[in-house]
Amino acid sequence: MSTIKTYHHDLWDHGISQGYSVNGTLYISGQFAHNAAGEFVGAGDIGIQTRQTLDNLDRVLAEFGVTKTNLAYVEVYLTHAQEHGGTVIELFKEYLGDHHRPAGSLIGVNFLAFPEQWIEISAVAHVD
Repeated sequence: MSTIKTYHHDLWDHGISQGYSVNGTLYISGQFAHNAAGEFVGAGDIGIQTRQTLDNLDRVLAEFGVTKTNLAYVEVYLTHAQEHGGTVIELFKEYLGDHHRPAGSLIGVNFLAFPEQWIEISAVAHVD
């Protein structure tokens, strides 16, 4: 029998869950730079956008009782990848600390959901 848990925030409904856990594996939908009220933050600043996106990733992980050390795979979607890739990688390494290194990919894209959005992060984590 499958054990399933989902997490939906109350900001908007796009027909998906922010997190979906089944049998010990947590799938996290793409997170981006919005605050607790659902307002986009950090337009024109990759540092602010990256930090807010990682904070939102942490919120989803916390809903399932785990932390960033449970991350198994991370996908970073980035517009302006050549310009901002180095900054994002450094901020991601800072976020993870010295000991945990999940698998992952940094993928350059032409655009994301909002014109001012430069980064989105989705992930897979283990919850047991």
